[in-house]
Amino acid sequence: MSKLGQYFHQRSNKRSRSFFAAGVFFSLSTLSSLVWAQQAPASPVKVDTVTREVLAATADLMGTVHSRADVQITAGVNGRLAWLAEPGSYVEQGEVLVKMDLLPLQLQQAEQKAEIKRAEINMRYQQHELSRLTTLAKTKSASQFQLDQTQSQYDLAVMDIEIARLKLKQIEEQLTRATVTAPYSGVVTERLVRAGTDVNRSDVLLKFLDTEQLEVRVYVPVKYLPYVRKGKLLSLSATGQQVSAEVTAVIPSADHRSQTFEVRIALPLYLNEAWTAGQLVKVGVPVQNSEAALTVHRDALILRKDGTYVVKIGSDNKVHRLQVSVGEGVRDRVSVTGELADGDKVAIRGAERLNEGQSVVIQ
Repeated sequence: MSKLGQYFHQRSNKRSRSFFAAGVFFSLSTLSSLVWAQQAPASPVKVDTVTREVLAATADLMGTVHSRADVQITAGVNGRLAWLAEPGSYVEQGEVLVKMDLLPLQLQQAEQKAEIKRAEINMRYQQHELSRLTTLAKTKSASQFQLDQTQSQYDLAVMDIEIARLKLKQIEEQLTRATVTAPYSGVVTERLVRAGTDVNRSDVLLKFLDTEQLEVRVYVPVKYLPYVRKGKLLSLSATGQQVSAEVTAVIPSADHRSQTFEVRIALPLYLNEAWTAGQLVKVGVPVQNSEAALTVHRDALILRKDGTYVVKIGSDNKVHRLQVSVGEGVRDRVSVTGELADGDKVAIRGAERLNEGQSVVIQ
């Protein structure tokens, strides 16, 4: 063998011996770590259960609380205001909100009643005269012209009474509208005029708000229209409170400028004391289709350079480190894919220092 061949032969033997030594070292280190994990004392861990849930990605939009009944109280008749409810007053349904000065209408009512009595007197006279002429006409003592004329006057007297009674009903109807009552239970939010002011019919006097029936109105981009439906539960949060409420109305008419459509969400009654009309509320709106997926608590994820791991705790309380792929997340849950099943236990506290096969104690 030449000197050059001997050189390469010796170098190859040295490299083989180096690879062999490295393999022996790796095997020994792996074996020693497994032995250490089996002999190490059980570590305390806190666990959570892998569950299959629907985690739809959501976008947080700002909505506004509105009353489902917020009306302007108007004057029912022309006249002078005698009394109005104070701003901030809570008024039950059927209670008085506005009183007008009734004296002018009461005088008209009395005058019309007198007109009816006068018409009735005239009618009785015409009736008596008609009866007298009818008797005379039988003996040819009265002409047919007189009889016809008296009959016409009697008929007109009867019609005058009917017209007078209809006018009386109109005055009585005005008297009922002169006192405005609450159409529902609510609060007077604003008073636009004061007592003693002369107003015309349909002038706005008060603003009246129903504080019991509240809803959130939010304007959602049209691209999310397929994911928002009537009856769907959406997450609402404000002033440190978070609730789920049902969509009561979807109005699929987009504003051509903002390209949004309106969604209305009814609020539970117990929030009436905490939330009020005009308040801003954060609304979680779904932005993709909802599909069930395996989920874990966010604290179960162990982030490393080579990937994301979870520590599964077997039925024998042994550690199994598994690599997973992380998907969408909502609040404290995230979807994962990997060698996990619904109902598995994963560590959420104390998992970072655990080794494969190590025994643990579940707290």
